[in-house]
Amino acid sequence: MVHRPNLFYPCLIVFSWALAPGNVLAGLAGTAHDFSMRAWNPGGELCRPCHTPHNADTTSIDDVPLWNHETTTSTFTTYDSSTFDGTSTITQPTGSSLACLSCHDGSVALDSFDGETGWAYMAIGDLRLGTDLTDDHPISFEYSTTLATEDGELFDPATTSSGLGDTIQNDLLFGDLMQCASCHDVHDDTNSPFLRISSSGSQICLTCHDK
Repeated sequence: MVHRPNLFYPCLIVFSWALAPGNVLAGLAGTAHDFSMRAWNPGGELCRPCHTPHNADTTSIDDVPLWNHETTTSTFTTYDSSTFDGTSTITQPTGSSLACLSCHDGSVALDSFDGETGWAYMAIGDLRLGTDLTDDHPISFEYSTTLATEDGELFDPATTSSGLGDTIQNDLLFGDLMQCASCHDVHDDTNSPFLRISSSGSQICLTCHDK
């Protein structure tokens, strides 16, 4: 087992409150993303497996503050469909999607943080997506007014309310890209599984899809 010092960082707690609106600690504690009680995290820290206030990785992933986890180097088979007009803009996963896949593709151990190589890999199952993303919602593509017009069954992200206070573009997109974090908030499982908008009545789908 990798030895990690049992240290407490007050500044990390302060930092974690700034990651998203509201009480991040209260939202994260007790969820599947709370690793504080895992055997591979003897320090018992809530935030450190993903974030660190010092010596963070600021080059591997955009849109993820103070990243502290090893980043996957997998090559992914991305979504491809003749019915999807945005296929040409899909790239290899970037931003928050790359961060999520750094555990969920199964190639990087959960405890590979603080520059250490871990041993506790995500168990094989529905949450372990692997590198074939062809059967998952497309990510890392440009969701724009142009795409909405071409598709005919998508709301214009620049003018349509997300239901969260602003437009789809401002609340749910990252540099106009659809990412894992467009639908999921890793710090809040109020709408399981970590959904930004409830799935009741397909509400989260109908935020973007005009059906």
